[in-house]
Amino acid sequence: MDIKKVTDPAFRKYGRMIQGIDFSGLVEALNTKTPLPKDVVYEPSVSELETLPVYGELQTKTYGELPIQIGYCNGRNYLLNALEYHRSSEINVAGTDAILLVGSQQDITEDFTYDTSLIEAFLVPKGTAVEVYATTLHYAPCSAGDNGFQVAIVLPRDTNLPLEKGHEDWEDKLLAAKNKWLIGHPEGGLPEGAHIGLVGKNIDCRD
Repeated sequence: MDIKKVTDPAFRKYGRMIQGIDFSGLVEALNTKTPLPKDVVYEPSVSELETLPVYGELQTKTYGELPIQIGYCNGRNYLLNALEYHRSSEINVAGTDAILLVGSQQDITEDFTYDTSLIEAFLVPKGTAVEVYATTLHYAPCSAGDNGFQVAIVLPRDTNLPLEKGHEDWEDKLLAAKNKWLIGHPEGGLPEGAHIGLVGKNIDCRD
């Protein structure tokens, strides 16, 4: 598939580059203090990352002093599998080269389906930080090569933690965790009860 760089103008509707913050310590911590499994692992909040100086900068400069969390999504993956969105921007900091598969929330239909042919792919080079807008559909990053990916994930505090009550009506049925609305693909291997609404191919970034 056509994989553009996040510096391409086509990325502007999905997000923006983060400037003026030194992410070198966070990248080093990702590379030395977080695992790189054969599968995909996500941890929403990691103390070793949140004690770094960049935490305060991100909270102040990019989230307007809201409480935030820094975690990671690491592993090996080439498939779309699902799409999620939040009511807030997400910042991704690439500890390795990684590929983001993204789409627009505006293209979700009234019955909460989404055509995967609308997905676009963007390469995030190691050391690069991008803000992924709240209206941007995304999921786990994809590997840019054979060695897997390591990406820091910055979000408002408590995002992606377990829900405390049931959600069954309208868009509520998409809630899979706090501040996480999820649409799965039939081949995505999501747990029972997840909303399956991705129509078309389960995108493979190697194609």
